[in-house]
Amino acid sequence: MSARLVEIIVPDAEVPRTKAIIAEHCSRFWQEAVPDGLEKFSCVVPSRSIESLIAELDDNFKNVAGFSVLVLQVEAVLPAIPELEEIAPFSSEECKPPSRLEIFFTRDRISTNELYDDIEASLELRPNYLLTVILSALIAALGMRSGQTAVVIGAMIIAPLLGPTMAMAMAATVGDKALGRKAIITLVTGILAALIFTYLLGMFIEVNPLVPELRNRSIVHPADIALALACGAAGVLAFSQGASLSLVGVMIAVALVPPIAAAGLFFGSGEEMLGLRALFLLATNLVCINVAGIVTFLVQGLPPRNWRITSGIFLIWLVILLLFVGLVGGRIVLGSDGPIYLPEDSLSAQQIAPY
Repeated sequence: MSARLVEIIVPDAEVPRTKAIIAEHCSRFWQEAVPDGLEKFSCVVPSRSIESLIAELDDNFKNVAGFSVLVLQVEAVLPAIPELEEIAPFSSEECKPPSRLEIFFTRDRISTNELYDDIEASLELRPNYLLTVILSALIAALGMRSGQTAVVIGAMIIAPLLGPTMAMAMAATVGDKALGRKAIITLVTGILAALIFTYLLGMFIEVNPLVPELRNRSIVHPADIALALACGAAGVLAFSQGASLSLVGVMIAVALVPPIAAAGLFFGSGEEMLGLRALFLLATNLVCINVAGIVTFLVQGLPPRNWRITSGIFLIWLVILLLFVGLVGGRIVLGSDGPIYLPEDSLSAQQIAPY
């Protein structure tokens, strides 16, 4: 069981109330005096209890001068603490103990405050963000053009689209309009920057749509939908457990960066229809990531501020996803794609077979 060291500073007058709150969430804590008439409590708290502890402290002391909370990662605890291995007893009769299912899904999730801290810096529209988005898209575009899968994977490792993508799903889950607005602006800006530069690249290099790496980004397969759903769920799961952001970023970038880069190349080389198809794949993947992300956040116990807002946003994403699935299914059933011919000045006798 993972744990956190929570340091709580309150005025001397609030010591009894603070002790009572802490005792409901953990059995091991220390108290020491600090300057300016304040007391500091250091508590070892199970990760599953962090959310409720911080919420209760905030409700009671948010307007109290001198109040502050610091949460730190704990690597090991000796001697063992009982509640780190089993359900901690709840002394308050008003508090309903968590069910076994809730404990199973939330036992390793970091708190909402930690999620916000991890994601906040990645939502800033800084030159480094735009530069890494552009470079990752250009590398992916060149890798797909030459059919080098390893280069495409390398581009996804540096793609910084994790922050805004995770923030969109998180904002929808908790009902945070400000976070969602900031995430959308950051993500759209990054996508537009990548499209512009890959479009310019497509104007100056020869692009062969027959290359499998490019061809596969010009159509949506049912497997692509399954892949995007899996990437969204796995990304949120890893992110909410405090996993390496590079690892989570690859999970998200695998569904976003290649379609962006392919669309830019297609538009730049005059293949508008293929460019639109690549954008459709991008839109489908983005919807899938958000649907899977919201579900995974909810399963892990991320508390919505307003269930009506959360369920409304989720239903909108779900309806869009079902519409996209219907379009993909209709194309497969009707075989409406048809062959796509290359420009006459390059391999005019070849076709891209329906796929």
